[in-house]
Amino acid sequence: MIEIRELTKKYGKFTAVDNLTLSIPAGEIFGFIGPNGAGKTTTISMIAGLLAPTSGSVVVCGIDMLKSPKQAKQNIGYIPDRPYIYEKLTAMEFLKFTADLFSMTSSMTKDEFRQKAQAQLKKFSLLDWADELIESFSHGMKQRLIMSAALIHNPMVLVVDEPMVGLDPLAIKMVKQMLIDLANNGTTIFMSTHTLKIAEDLCHRIGVIHKGKLIASGTVEELKLQAQLKNHITSTKESTDNIDLEQLFMVLTES
Repeated sequence: MIEIRELTKKYGKFTAVDNLTLSIPAGEIFGFIGPNGAGKTTTISMIAGLLAPTSGSVVVCGIDMLKSPKQAKQNIGYIPDRPYIYEKLTAMEFLKFTADLFSMTSSMTKDEFRQKAQAQLKKFSLLDWADELIESFSHGMKQRLIMSAALIHNPMVLVVDEPMVGLDPLAIKMVKQMLIDLANNGTTIFMSTHTLKIAEDLCHRIGVIHKGKLIASGTVEELKLQAQLKNHITSTKESTDNIDLEQLFMVLTES
């Protein structure tokens, strides 16, 4: 569902993302981790079509982002780490605005859309605030509204940058289950996070980016093997059995 080939982004002489190649199939939750400034958000911006690459390609659901950006974006739901919301709108108006961007409402009656939007707000525990101005929402409520809006058009690909920022434990549990359910139903999820425990719990595979380069990719067990092969840690299997993702991340990125 997501095919990334030799993706590169340069700013003058600085290379933010360097020749990145990845393939992420339908129904997979792919975690993307790395230190601050490693190139995570730049990569996500290119996948979501917000930033043009210097070279390389992003293909979403078989559609080249550079050649057909509008068609490619129709298949994507995007949840940024610092969302911008029009706070003078109500939650329902914001969902209507988002749905209009994806031409959803042209094929639905007002009642049909409101029912769909209400179901979406209920899923994120926002139904009681459907007709309240967003400016009155807490940070966590705004984050949940952005998630609701990102899913209103039933995207086949979900691109998420730090999904749990500002959420309370109950909301985190709800979002984790939502991501699992989406993946089980065939949605491809590309997720950047600094919360390594969440990545370890949710992701089928994890990619580690460092200084713009993908330095490791695979399941947690495969990452342990890659660390062994690179002589980052002792080569005996027993030495890696009890290493969690946080320890492995430190080993890989400090080399």
